[in-house]
Amino acid sequence: MDKDRVAGTAQDFAGKVESTVGDIAGDATTQASGRVREAAGTAQNLYGQAKDAARDAADTAAGYARQAYENSGDSFREGSQALAKRVQENPLGSMLIAGAIGFALALLMTRPARRPRRYYG
Repeated sequence: MDKDRVAGTAQDFAGKVESTVGDIAGDATTQASGRVREAAGTAQNLYGQAKDAARDAADTAAGYARQAYENSGDSFREGSQALAKRVQENPLGSMLIAGAIGFALALLMTRPARRPRRYYG
């Protein structure tokens, strides 16, 4: 719990007490002062709640990131094992796919450069 929440709740309570004393005494100035203090306490309490929510969200995001980082090695290892198993099951298909990828890369790398068009006019 944030200290702003505690201080805001205390100020809100003090404002209610002051407002009630103003009601009993019939003093409009004390009533107004109590209502202002009560509003300020409520605002401070809401600010503390927002800080708590932001802190909780940051902690949750950091936990998810830490968990993803820790599991990334396992995912890579599992993917490599699955790929190796697929190649062992179908070596000819794997060779054809690898050859097609190599051929496509060679075409992309040896493509002639584009010449700019010249306009004579």
